[in-house]
Amino acid sequence: MSQTLEAERVDAQTPAPPAGAIDVSIVVPIDNTDPDVEVLVRALGAELQRAGRSHEFVFVLDGVDGGLKERILALRAPGTEVQLVSLARPFGYSVALSAGAERARGAYLVTSPDYLQIDPVEIRRLVAALDGGADFVTPKRIRRVDPWLNRLQSRLFNALLRFIIRMPFHDLNCNFRAMRSQVLKDISIYGDLFRFLPVMAHRQGFRVAEVDVRHLKEKGRAGFFGVSVYMRRFLDILAVTFLTKFTHKPLRFFGIIGSVIALAGVLICLQLTYESFLPGRESLSNRPILILGTILIVLGVQFVGMGLIGEIIIFTMARNIREYNIERVDE
Repeated sequence: MSQTLEAERVDAQTPAPPAGAIDVSIVVPIDNTDPDVEVLVRALGAELQRAGRSHEFVFVLDGVDGGLKERILALRAPGTEVQLVSLARPFGYSVALSAGAERARGAYLVTSPDYLQIDPVEIRRLVAALDGGADFVTPKRIRRVDPWLNRLQSRLFNALLRFIIRMPFHDLNCNFRAMRSQVLKDISIYGDLFRFLPVMAHRQGFRVAEVDVRHLKEKGRAGFFGVSVYMRRFLDILAVTFLTKFTHKPLRFFGIIGSVIALAGVLICLQLTYESFLPGRESLSNRPILILGTILIVLGVQFVGMGLIGEIIIFTMARNIREYNIERVDE
C-alpha cells in the first residue's frame, strides 16, 4: 500500500463534512500518548464561545493510541463538536496536519500543538486578524518561558531565515497558527516543511500577518540538540530557500553553484599551465592539484547540466503548475 493511500485510512465511518459549515476548526496533530486534550478543548472552546464563534476540534492521531481514542471521543458534548482521525502508522506532522485539514469544516483553520502552548485568549486575536483581511496569521511568542538556551537557538534560527529568505517572520517554531481553509488546499506540505508554512503562504501570494502572543508552556527537549537535528534544520533552510526563490528558475540555482565550482577548476588549471612554461618547473604530470582542478571543472559542468534538465522539466510542466493565489475577480 502506498504512503498516500495508507495515510488516508482514518477512523471515519461517514464521509468528510462540507467545508465552511462552521466558523473555526482547530486541528491538533498528536504523536504522543499523553496530550492535554481536555485542557485544549475546555480553554480554547471557552474563548471561541465568548467570541460567538461556532467551532470544532479535529484531533489527528499520528499512529498512536494508548486509550486516546476513548479520551477524545468522551469530549463530545452539546456545543463541543469533536472529530477523530487515526492514521494507520506514524507519518509525521505534515501528513497529520493535511489529514486533519481535509476533514475540517471551518472557514478558518487553527493549528495547535497537543498542549496549551499560548494563552487561550490569543486565539481570539488570531481569528480577529483573519477577519481583518489576513489569510494567514503566524504568532510571535513574547515573554517566553522555555530555557534560555532554547530561546537563543530559536532566535538564531529565525534570524538566519530572515536573512536568507528576506521575510519578516520571527517565530517559525511556533505551530499555533490561524489561516483561511483555502491556504492548506493550495499549499502542499511534506516532511518538515510545516515549519515554513508562513513562508510558503507568503510566497504564494497570501496575506500573512504576525501577531504577538503570550507564551504559557513549552514541551520538548531543553539545551543543545543532536548533530542530526542541526543538520536537518540546515537542510530545511536549504530546501525552503530553493522552493521560495528557484522553483521556476533551477538553472539560476544550479548554474550559479556550477559556474563558481567550474571557475575555480579553470583558475587552478590555468595557473598550473602558466607555471609549466616557467624554467625549472615540474611537468603537469607531477602536480596532483591538476586532478583537483579537472574534477572541479567536471563537477561544475554537471551542476549546470542539472539546472538545464530542471529548466526542461519546468518548461514541459508549466501548464500544470499553479503557484499563485487569486484574491478576487471582477467581471
